[in-house]
Amino acid sequence: MVKNKSVLGIIFPNNYDNLVPELTSTRSMASIPFASRYRLIDFVLSSMVNAGIDNISVLAQANYRSLMDHLGSGREWDLTRKNGGLTIWPPFAEKGMVTYKGRIDSLAHIINFLESQKEQYVILTDTNIAASFDFTSFIDAHIESGADITVAYTVEELPAPVKAEKVLDKTMYFTYDIDESGRITKVSINSQNDGLVNFGMNIYCVSREFLVNIVKEEYVNGAIYLERDILMKNLDTIHFHGFQFKGYYGKIHDMKAYFDENLRLLDDDNLNALFSLCPIYTKLRDDNPTRYIAGAKAVNTMAADGCVIEGNVENCVLFRGVKIGKGAVVKNCVLMQDTVIGPGAVAEYVITDKNVVISEGKEVKGCDSYPVFISKGSVV
Repeated sequence: MVKNKSVLGIIFPNNYDNLVPELTSTRSMASIPFASRYRLIDFVLSSMVNAGIDNISVLAQANYRSLMDHLGSGREWDLTRKNGGLTIWPPFAEKGMVTYKGRIDSLAHIINFLESQKEQYVILTDTNIAASFDFTSFIDAHIESGADITVAYTVEELPAPVKAEKVLDKTMYFTYDIDESGRITKVSINSQNDGLVNFGMNIYCVSREFLVNIVKEEYVNGAIYLERDILMKNLDTIHFHGFQFKGYYGKIHDMKAYFDENLRLLDDDNLNALFSLCPIYTKLRDDNPTRYIAGAKAVNTMAADGCVIEGNVENCVLFRGVKIGKGAVVKNCVLMQDTVIGPGAVAEYVITDKNVVISEGKEVKGCDSYPVFISKGSVV
């Protein structure tokens, strides 16, 4: 692992929680289970660690108990350190306090911490994507361009929920007009353009000194959002640069996307593209290997450790400790930790949260366009 002491990482775990309220009622976007044994924060956190970034802060807003339980001291990511390491910042418990609304609002509450750090650059990122991101190349591109701030983007068509205007009032997607030099000349919020667009990933690189200055200067003037309140209004004076990400990634913008992005990983090409660039670390759970009891059948299924399969499973993503009873038929499902499918039960196009029980002989069926979600701890 290459040390990179010149970069401080800051992760915003609650941005875009409102896109999947079913999954974030008791947790943050960052701690949503994904890809059989991981949480969404594992991907960006591991990518930072693999780039040698060993001073990382997580700015929590709400529902962060699950996140703190998952991250612990940061041992699995080699972030248990006397200096730097992993720091989780819960919101200040002040009378009449409201949760943070934007990046500037969040950063203003840790401005003293930012001023005291020694790193030259800061990475700011959300957690609604799963990608193996090359932060080393990103930082090098930022330095080479001489930009004040650099954002990662992809070239793609807008996701269907954005085009259909299903985003909620407080949700902002950003698209960019970029000139030949890579400089961003226009920022659009929730654009409805057809065809390919430069779609922001909400991953930024900025010098720490520049970030401290704009937070101190703009927060007192009412600025809350970095993009809307500062960058959009100052493109002539702030050198805002783009960095195109060309790798594989999954983006969570609604429950259907969460379902689809999990099942996409049943394709070996997608699975390899997500995990081949660098290791992805996560919290350990000492379970036995998955057991397939006599008579069980599993086709095109990703199963984590601790699963016990006695029935038929096809095109499914099973998280740790899932149990499929004898004679049960489970197809096209995403089943989170410790879900139990009773003997003879049938589940198709279903997403279960943790500790769900579908009782013996019951049938639960959704469809490809509308998978059924069963909330945490429910018994059907």
